[in-house]
Amino acid sequence: MSGQLRIEHVLTAGVFELDGGSWDVDNNIWLIGDDDDVIIIDAAHDAKPIIAGAGNRNVTAVICTHGHNDHVTVAPQLGADLHAPVLLHRGDEALWEMTHPGEKYWALHDGQRIAIAGTEIEVIHTPGHSPGSVSLHLPEAKALFSGDTLFSGGPGATGRSFSDFPTIIGSIRDKLFALPEDTRVYTGHGDGTTIGSEAPYLEEWIKRGH
Repeated sequence: MSGQLRIEHVLTAGVFELDGGSWDVDNNIWLIGDDDDVIIIDAAHDAKPIIAGAGNRNVTAVICTHGHNDHVTVAPQLGADLHAPVLLHRGDEALWEMTHPGEKYWALHDGQRIAIAGTEIEVIHTPGHSPGSVSLHLPEAKALFSGDTLFSGGPGATGRSFSDFPTIIGSIRDKLFALPEDTRVYTGHGDGTTIGSEAPYLEEWIKRGH
């Protein structure tokens, strides 16, 4: 291991497609590692800036927080170009097949721990936005990578196929809001937040229904 653990950010832009609709979106890609090794979280839109962000480091994994096309767009390409396993929860098999039919990936499991830079990332299965959505907890850095499960201002969208509002609320309430209040939330889109900033608004979200 060389250098201190750090979190780096890459922003990409493209299109999210589902249920016959399409939306222009900006996606946050997160890189966790040190000077030698790095893990890539999500594989959105364009491989070039993600590969550039990884630099000459050894990429130990490409972890997809869920199977929507804007989060897995270039996952097989990154896996091949960087000689890294692509990881996704099996709950999102159907979504993965919409974008990458027949392509292989490694299965993520709730509670799985993934080593990086002298510490570990814990996989938390947080279904609701999609059946296989996961959030990734990095206790050493007091960091949570929430994908599209939790944002600044509320839960991820649940108005499309494969999503469910009561399920995402349960994931956030029972799993994410159990984390320390000072845990920094690194989201799949937009600005970050903290667990403590969002937890007081849970009942408000439930009442509004989204």
